[in-house]
Amino acid sequence: MVKCSFCGQEIPKGTGKMLIKNDGKILYFCSRKCEKNMIELKRNPKKVKWTEEYRKWKKNQITKQTIKN
Repeated sequence: MVKCSFCGQEIPKGTGKMLIKNDGKILYFCSRKCEKNMIELKRNPKKVKWTEEYRKWKKNQITKQTIKN
């Protein structure tokens, strides 16, 4: 299975959308919500709370803070 390029969720076969940019980079999207956030609104997945990248980033920040303290 392929993962969404924005939220990181697995996309079931036969659903979602694949976008190929002019530079040859392939982007996969599970929904229009993810596509709009990445392409039109140019949002960083690390800063959007409902994405997997945000959860990983936030967990990493918390562990760094506990190590410093």
